[in-house]
Amino acid sequence: MDDLRSTVEAVFRRESGRIIAGLIGMSRSFDLAEEAMQDAFTAALIHWQDGLPDNPSAWITAAAQRKLVDYVRREQTRRTKADQLRYETTSTKNIELDHDMTSSREDERLKLIFTCCHPALNKEAQVALTLRTLGGLTTPEIARAFLIPETTLAQRLVRAKRKIQEARIPYQVPPKDALPQRLGAVQAVLYLIFNEGYTASMGDSLVRRELCAEAIGLARTLCELMPNVPESMGLLALMLLHDSRRDTRVAGNGELVPLEEQDRMRWNAVQIKEGLRLVEAALRLRNVGAYQLQAAIAAVHAGAKTAADTDWKQIAALYQELVKAHPSATVALNHAVAVAMSEGPAEGLFLLDGLGACGALDDYYLYHAARADLLRRMQRKTEATAAYQRALALTANAVERRYLRRRIDELANSC
Repeated sequence: MDDLRSTVEAVFRRESGRIIAGLIGMSRSFDLAEEAMQDAFTAALIHWQDGLPDNPSAWITAAAQRKLVDYVRREQTRRTKADQLRYETTSTKNIELDHDMTSSREDERLKLIFTCCHPALNKEAQVALTLRTLGGLTTPEIARAFLIPETTLAQRLVRAKRKIQEARIPYQVPPKDALPQRLGAVQAVLYLIFNEGYTASMGDSLVRRELCAEAIGLARTLCELMPNVPESMGLLALMLLHDSRRDTRVAGNGELVPLEEQDRMRWNAVQIKEGLRLVEAALRLRNVGAYQLQAAIAAVHAGAKTAADTDWKQIAALYQELVKAHPSATVALNHAVAVAMSEGPAEGLFLLDGLGACGALDDYYLYHAARADLLRRMQRKTEATAAYQRALALTANAVERRYLRRRIDELANSC
């Protein structure tokens, strides 16, 4: 039974996004679609005990669609107002024959991505709904990943679904004139999911592998559904290149390992190869955006065999382009660090202090950590200690806090 459950769960992980997209496309109801799919997987645990069907995904799809038809009939019988939910009128016979993953099913997934990331929903709702429907994560899994109570996450999902229904958010791919802005919102949600997994904002772990994996999988899906979109390709490349370093970012004793100290022989060569290919392909399309520039920076790091071999001048130049195209305090911070690495800590510190003068980065711990690192390199120990302490006060991640305390102790114990 355990083997059967593992098999069913594997199918669920792999196919739930496809299946639920089709079910929502039929019912225009997240709740009914989820109920139908869950019941279909439960039925699989019973019916598959005598052996797996030839096409498990098609079996579950057909079972879920039959159950959805039953729910529709039940709702139609119980409700007198048909306009509360708009159902696609499909006969049971036609539904049972819809076993293949057709191009229309792919189109339903694309519609679902844009619905989950609609600008009428707040960012937290967009993330939760995307992971719940397209990622196939359960409510407890998402709650654990973001370190929030399960009840809070459940309420967030309920409100998001209600908002979609009450605001009559269209279940469709946006028209061409609105596509760039809406696609940017989708990309931003996927990158937010990845970043929370890559450097957790709080908790005992620096990396949450499941969130990184979900974000990469969703970005890959977006590239499959909308091929040859440079920024989507750049986003996937950026995630892969960053994730390739995942296993070297924390030592066996749980301590954070800075980029320059990581064992590059342990970086994931398969991910790096795919990431580099995607960067090159995206840049050839000559429509360069922020994700492509960031991916190009990650590619420079990936191409350096040792930390000393890193072409920091090229990285600084790429950040300069990123500052011009997409100005922000955090991008300018990264540019200053790259300048420090290529031209010396004094030049970088001059840029950092200029950024800090406006006060926009006062509560950003990485700004103070970067200043502390440059001050330490310049042997300005008292100032470096104060900057590390400020960074320590601003971060809630246990791994990063241990690293900052270690730096403070090293300064205190140095001659």
